[in-house]
Amino acid sequence: MSPMSLLPLAGTTLVQPVADGWQLILAALSAIAVIVALITLVKVHPFLALIAGAFTVGAVAGVNILADPDTGTGVLPSFAAGFGSTAAGVGILIVLGAMFAKLLADSGGADQIVDTIVGHASPRMLPWAMALVGAIIGLPMFFEIGLVLLMPVIYLVARRSQLSLITVGIPALAGLSAMHGLVPPHPGPLVAIGALGADLGTTLALGVLVAVPTVVVAGPLFGRLAGQWVDVPAPSTFDADVRDEAGAVRRPSFAVTLFTVLLPVALMMGKAVADIAVDDKTQPVRRVLDLLGEPIFALSIALVVAMFTLGKSSGMDRAALSKVTGASLGPIAGILLIVAAGGGFKQVLVDTGLGTLLAEWADDANISVLLLAWVLAVLIRLATGSATVATITASSLMVGLVDGLSTGETSLVVLAVGAGSVFFSHVNDAGFWLVKEYFGLSVGQTIKSWSIMETVLSVSGLVFVLLLNLVI
Repeated sequence: MSPMSLLPLAGTTLVQPVADGWQLILAALSAIAVIVALITLVKVHPFLALIAGAFTVGAVAGVNILADPDTGTGVLPSFAAGFGSTAAGVGILIVLGAMFAKLLADSGGADQIVDTIVGHASPRMLPWAMALVGAIIGLPMFFEIGLVLLMPVIYLVARRSQLSLITVGIPALAGLSAMHGLVPPHPGPLVAIGALGADLGTTLALGVLVAVPTVVVAGPLFGRLAGQWVDVPAPSTFDADVRDEAGAVRRPSFAVTLFTVLLPVALMMGKAVADIAVDDKTQPVRRVLDLLGEPIFALSIALVVAMFTLGKSSGMDRAALSKVTGASLGPIAGILLIVAAGGGFKQVLVDTGLGTLLAEWADDANISVLLLAWVLAVLIRLATGSATVATITASSLMVGLVDGLSTGETSLVVLAVGAGSVFFSHVNDAGFWLVKEYFGLSVGQTIKSWSIMETVLSVSGLVFVLLLNLVI
């Protein structure tokens, strides 16, 4: 076994494979099989199954369980690093988002949004409306934040409209995921733009052209099929009525609720615009917008504002606000552990160098630049479970292949990478477990709905990129 080493490449680092290619592939497949078997057959909790999967990777790949005294590498250090970074980043956002979502629900704000949407859209149009909402929310937000914020709305729209939770939820997830992979100023596409030297404005325009039909196909159209395959009723988790002393329902207005929901979106969008428009990081405006738009800070501000616009306006006093925010933590404890363990398992795979190995294999293939960019991102996504790792690695490996391409063609390479980075989310992706737990699905149901939706979105994105390439 060779020690892990870091190879600098286009602003990122790639891990050298620790074993032969066949051994790493076998390690990944064995680990995934162990996880699925433990959860579906033995009924082991996903948190424990993911830990077992991480140990399986180490055992088959020949990586030390404990830290190697010479290199410091090992399964436990990798798992702990991935677990900690996921809990510190995504975990904090999930907690803040859960508190925000609970306020949105218990104040009646979510009901207000649902009543407005249901009142202005027929059952046939509701999935389309949810796709639009998901796309708007997902533009500047990390997927996890958008999902947490949208869950009360998804639950209630499904209950009030008598539609399957999957029929309503898949379009919203498609909107969130498409923005994550295809449209700047989301961090993923911005990383690829910087690595490949693409033009931001051109990529943004082409990204929207690709994202719109992609969301239509993977969202409302596929959601109708997925709702037949996986018919799951919406839970009553976010059902709430807030009444004053006279017994009348007290809710914040639709305008106030919409302002509150979009506040963190606007703050994060402001940061993204400032990062693009103001080059000097020391400019006061840039520094203020960077602070306000930091996801944790933006959600914290939104939570404080929601205590007044949603909580106080619905009649909650300080004790009630404390009770509501505290009550939001219990239901997400299991989700936090599973998502963090998913991050740990992903990091173990990353640190074996499997993603680097697959990227090198694809790089040697004789295929078109756009298809190669997509295949690279797909392979790394499947191996590591991370859209961000797939985007960074694939775009870095494509740097030498975009020389001589036009501005539009370079932007299409960025979009091909983005489309590939969201391909078939499965058990090594923290997002897979997040969707599974929030939607109350089994592993099989999650694969038949969420995982296939991601695949449809990825393939559709590639198809529309290739179609655009015919005229650019």
